[in-house]
Parts: sequence; C-alpha cells; structure tokens
Amino acid sequence: MLALIIGIVVLVLDQITKQAVRAAFCHGDSRPVIDGFFNLVFVRNDGAAWNILSGHGIILVLISSVVLVLVLIYRRSFLTDSLLHRIILGVLIGGIAGNLIDRIRFGWVTDFLDFEFGSYHYPSFNVADSAICIAVGLYMISTFIAHRKEKKGLEVGEKEAEMERRGGSVESPDE
Repeated sequence: MLALIIGIVVLVLDQITKQAVRAAFCHGDSRPVIDGFFNLVFVRNDGAAWNILSGHGIILVLISSVVLVLVLIYRRSFLTDSLLHRIILGVLIGGIAGNLIDRIRFGWVTDFLDFEFGSYHYPSFNVADSAICIAVGLYMISTFIAHRKEKKGLEVGEKEAEMERRGGSVESPDE
C-alpha cells in the first residue's frame, strides 16, 4: 500500500509541475533561477534520456509500458518487503507512469529543470526523470550494502565453522 501511495504522490507532483510549466511558459522559454547555474525551461522531449530514440514515441510508449508491467509483476524477485524497497518501488512506478502519461497524451515529455555547470549544459529533465534516477540509485546502493552485509555474514560464518573444526579456538594468522 505504501508503494502505491508514494507512486501516486510522485505521479501527481510530476503532472502538476509539468502542467504549471506548460501554462506559464511558451515552448522554448527559459527563465534563470540562479543565473549561470539553474534555469526553468519548457522543452518538449520526444526522446528518452539525452533525447535517445527521438522521434520514436511509440517505441518509448511500448518500452515504458512493458517496463512498468514487468516491475510490478516481478518486484518480489528483486525487491524485499523492507520500508526502503517499498519506497523505491513507489518512486520508480510514479516516475515511469508520469513520463508515460506525457508520451501518450502529447507524444513528448515536458522537461523543465535545466542546469549548467561551467561550460557544460546538462540536458533538461523533470520530476519523473528525477524519481526514476533516485529509485534506481537507491536500489543500487541498497543492493550493494545488502551484498556487503551478506558477504560479511558469510565470513563470520566461515570463521565460526573454522573455530568448531579446530575444536573451539581460532588461531590468528600471526601465531
């Protein structure tokens, strides 16, 4: 239930912010928020990240739909029932659904967050993009941490087994 609530919150936030940008900006407009660093813009992105597959909207709709369905069907095979993984699932499905709705409604996604780092201009993005990246990042970090804990647990288990095999004492390598 938590994942569903978070997914809906992310989806609504994404759609409200995109609608606000479409209402307040003309396509191509840019307004500096922090001059030389952060702008609000109105970009119609008909591709995926960094405009990959630009002009292939139906393919992106199909990919997004399939990924959304597969995540929902197979979530138990790669996510635990932990609070963090329920949050990750909600953020991920909210982000995927947010961009999918734009692609179905308009044939493009509304991007509006625009950052510059010196001479590098990062491609504009939106709340849904951020949600997807945050979910994937958190999942990768949680998986890495779980793997390290599991490995450490195995090492402790191996030491205990060695101790039992040697009759109750584990000799240090220095002895």
